[in-house]
Amino acid sequence: MAYADLREFVRTLEKAGELKRIPFEVDPYLEITEFADRAVKTGGPALLFEKPKGYAAPVLINAFASHKRMRLALECESLDDIAGRISEMLEMRMPQGLINKLKMLPKLADMANFFPKIVDRGPCKEVIRKDNFSLKELPVLHCWPQDGGPFITLPMVFSRNPETGKRNCGMYRMQVYDERSTGMHWQTHKQGAEHYRRLMREGKTKRMPVSVAIGADPATMYSAILPLPPDLDEMMIAGFLRNKPVEMVRCETNDLEVPANAEFVLEGYVELGETRTEGPFGDHTGFYSLEDPYPVFHVECMTHRKDPIYPTTIVGPPPMEDFFMGKAIERVFLPLMRLQLPEVRDMSMPAEGVFHNLMLISIRKSYPGHARKVMHSIWGLGQAMFSKVIVVVDEDVDVQNYSEVAWRALNNIDPQRDIEFALGPVDSLDHASRLPDFGSKMGIDATRKWPQEGFTRRWPDVIRMDPAVVQRVSDLWKKAGL
Repeated sequence: MAYADLREFVRTLEKAGELKRIPFEVDPYLEITEFADRAVKTGGPALLFEKPKGYAAPVLINAFASHKRMRLALECESLDDIAGRISEMLEMRMPQGLINKLKMLPKLADMANFFPKIVDRGPCKEVIRKDNFSLKELPVLHCWPQDGGPFITLPMVFSRNPETGKRNCGMYRMQVYDERSTGMHWQTHKQGAEHYRRLMREGKTKRMPVSVAIGADPATMYSAILPLPPDLDEMMIAGFLRNKPVEMVRCETNDLEVPANAEFVLEGYVELGETRTEGPFGDHTGFYSLEDPYPVFHVECMTHRKDPIYPTTIVGPPPMEDFFMGKAIERVFLPLMRLQLPEVRDMSMPAEGVFHNLMLISIRKSYPGHARKVMHSIWGLGQAMFSKVIVVVDEDVDVQNYSEVAWRALNNIDPQRDIEFALGPVDSLDHASRLPDFGSKMGIDATRKWPQEGFTRRWPDVIRMDPAVVQRVSDLWKKAGL
């Protein structure tokens, strides 16, 4: 059954031995970060700080910070189960014959569970405050020493495409400036930024309505980070993940809808053309992203549950909580990549690559130059365009085994022949690029080379023992007491 809300997920984590309550005061200024960083790097549990210093609402962190917690969050035995469901949906075709059509009815009924449902009221409106509230009542973390201030790090930011009216939900950090305003870190390539630009070009309004939900059931929270195509509703994908519609409630001061089970909701607007310095911020690259001008979010109304929980996360030198969230994306979305690139057998994004810096791909090679075709195709796929380095290997290489990839790749390449460079968009957080948002990428063809690719020498075999000898020695191994 789908989680009703965040607190039900908390109870599940606790029952599974994946949560530790901290009953004494800990300061949201740096101290909670240090707790969370130590916990994730030592395989520790999620943490619920019951008495954040100076605040009433408890703080939940590291709720997604392990493979087991990600499986609990998405209610599956294996992330491959979700990938399998996606593959099933992608392979659906109109069946022939009455019997086959009847067999499809249960699948079509399941699809009805994907679409969000508008309800009149929800727990997020147990308390409605249009006056006498302050963002400084929230236990927002000041994560790292050089940060420009406290940052809301797990927000679900809702806006609408001004041309299609379709909803977008993204996760963009928000620096708290004062009691009623924050930064809105809409990087150039994000959908929120695109909505903002379109409104600016239209010139018909001065304000863009925005609402921010903080805390919900885990699948709904998780959907905000998914690299979906534009105008594909994240709340529909959340419904798919939880196999139950996300209940949405209309905001008090604008026409946006937010998850009815949210812990906090901030309603307001972004003034078109208004920017303010945001940052620095200790980012997922492991470095500080520096100050830059970003739009300002003004809060007109705050609603929340009677006893809200404030969920948050930190990013920094890997591995961190975001690695486990990203690893789940990698597994769940592999079928979507294979829909467009069926030759791809597997992919991996190591923690040290912080998502966009390194992607390892194994392929079923079918023709000369195939590895290079795959590299360029990936650079043309949504947020995969940010992949700074792509290493392509043959299908018999396990890309989840980084030692094997390094061994095979370093043996298989002639650097001048097999490494190529391309120019294009790069992640806004890439501090090494020659210009903001623009730089180079590197592709490495580490596949076995063919004569048709100009390799005229004989390619050697990988060293492997005779299987019969392996079996005999396995028996003798036990006899030897080893």
